[in-house]
Amino acid sequence: MSKLDIRIYPDRVLRNKVNPVKKIGVAERALACDMIETMREANGVGLAAPQVGIKKRIIVVVDDENSKSAIVLV
Repeated sequence: MSKLDIRIYPDRVLRNKVNPVKKIGVAERALACDMIETMREANGVGLAAPQVGIKKRIIVVVDDENSKSAIVLV
């Protein structure tokens, strides 16, 4: 079971403005790990924080060169 619930259109949360991440701390690292796990369980190639109901500018994507790793963009 995925860690986070993926929101899909037309969920209102997808229309909200998101906040920049000013500092990368424990919470942001944990969120990125949870997002990667959720993305993989959904067989996705990318996932943004708003898609899981989090109003932060964070996105995770599959590394095209090495599909076992992911890239986190903040």
